[in-house]
Amino acid sequence: MPDYDKTIVCLANSKKMSGRCVAGKSYEDDEFGEWIRPISDREHGEVSEQERQYEDGSYPKVLEIISIPMKRHQPHTYQQENHVINADYYWERRGRLGWDELQDGLDEPDGALWINGYSSTSGTNDRIPEGEAAALDSSLNLIVPERLHIWVGQPGINFGNPKRQVRADFRFQGSSYNVVVTDPAVTREYFAGQNGTYAVPEAVICVSLGEPMGGYAYKLAACLITPQRAAAGA
Repeated sequence: MPDYDKTIVCLANSKKMSGRCVAGKSYEDDEFGEWIRPISDREHGEVSEQERQYEDGSYPKVLEIISIPMKRHQPHTYQQENHVINADYYWERRGRLGWDELQDGLDEPDGALWINGYSSTSGTNDRIPEGEAAALDSSLNLIVPERLHIWVGQPGINFGNPKRQVRADFRFQGSSYNVVVTDPAVTREYFAGQNGTYAVPEAVICVSLGEPMGGYAYKLAACLITPQRAAAGA
C-alpha cells in the first residue's frame, strides 16, 4: 500500500524535461486546500507518461479531481509543495470541476507575484535570483490576470534561435508580467496559428516558479484555463 494518498484538483499539467509537471490543490469535502505538486524520484522530479496514467490507460486533464498515491513530502527550497509519488500504483479519477467551482480555489496574493524587479531579455518580471527565491515558502499561485494577451513569436531570432515561443502578457495587482507558457494544450493551440498577439478576455492562470536555471527561478504560466476550456474538459 502507498504511504498515503492526496486528492487534488489538477490545476497544471505542463511540460518539464521528458515528462510533465503536475500540480493542484488538495480537495476534500468540496473544499480547496493546500497546493500539492506530485514529483518523481528523478533528479528534476518530472512525472513520466506511465507514472501519471489511470488504470484505463487515459491521462489526467486539467480540472479533474485525482487521487494520487504518495511516498513522502519532499519540500525543496521554495517548492514547498512537493510530494514524491508512489509509482507502483495508478492514479485514480474521482470527478471533475467546472468553471464556477474553480473560482473558489483562487489565490489572493497581496501585491507582487513573489518578487518583482527582475526581467529576462524577452520577459517582464519573469524571474527571481536563485538566492532570493530560496527564501520564499511557495511556488504556485492561481490567479485571475488583468488584460491578458498571448504572444506568439521568435524571441531569439536575432541571436540565431528561430524557435517559436508562447508567452502570457498580463497585469496583476498593479504590476506587469510577461512569462513563458508551458501549458501544452495552449502552446499547441497557438503554434497552429500565426505569430502575433491575441487578447484573452477571461481566464485563470496557474503561475509556477520553476526549478533554478542559470541562477534564476523563472515564473511560468503552467496552466491557462478559460471558460471554454473548462466546458470542453480539455
